[in-house]
Amino acid sequence: MAVYGEKESKKEAPKKESKKEAPKKSMGKMSEKQKADLKKHMEGHKDKMSASEMKSHRMKMMSRMRKGMSIKEAHDDI
Repeated sequence: MAVYGEKESKKEAPKKESKKEAPKKSMGKMSEKQKADLKKHMEGHKDKMSASEMKSHRMKMMSRMRKGMSIKEAHDDI
């Protein structure tokens, strides 16, 4: 039974370490202003990208904007 007790102590150690890690921040949905800004940004790319490129670019921008980046920061990051 000593082996069983050792396994439990090993399982407990990672739990304590995970509590020390900083929690991930999820900002959630985009505000109306962010949506409007993104729409305006995407209209400028209509002639330059195909439909699949537009969708990919839009999704990348949305994911970064949800994290709190501005349009310029998100675009520069891509």
